[in-house]
Amino acid sequence: MSLPTSILIAFASTDLKRVDQHFGSAQCLAIYRLDGEGAALVEAVQFGLQSQDGHEDKLMAKFEALQGCAAVYCEAAGASAVKQLLALGVQPLKVAHGTRIGPLLSELQDVIRDGSPPPWLAKAMQQGRSDPDRFDAMAAEPWEEA
Repeated sequence: MSLPTSILIAFASTDLKRVDQHFGSAQCLAIYRLDGEGAALVEAVQFGLQSQDGHEDKLMAKFEALQGCAAVYCEAAGASAVKQLLALGVQPLKVAHGTRIGPLLSELQDVIRDGSPPPWLAKAMQQGRSDPDRFDAMAAEPWEEA
């Protein structure tokens, strides 16, 4: 399975090095671009101090920040947030507090190179390979009348 140009992966992190935040109260989402050559931080979206108060209106900014991301790693996420993330095509992944981001990115690259990505990653990779000009090509095809 070949890697698309790149995949975006987000991490709920305060220091851009470790996953140490609950999704709903995350103060920052570190967004990394992963491709066949490596991974690099492309954006750190700051949200400020957030409480775990059950108010979902604060999630909208996080959902917007995750546009185009294949997954978000966090310590935990509420059931409603998980449902909304999945509807957006973003796979929520729970890891232990303090899990280092570097090894997580390396692990993703390893499973891609081995040809054994988890289903969510295989799906994201497949979507990343879609041809943006496919509709133009279809429109240019001759139509047969019935």
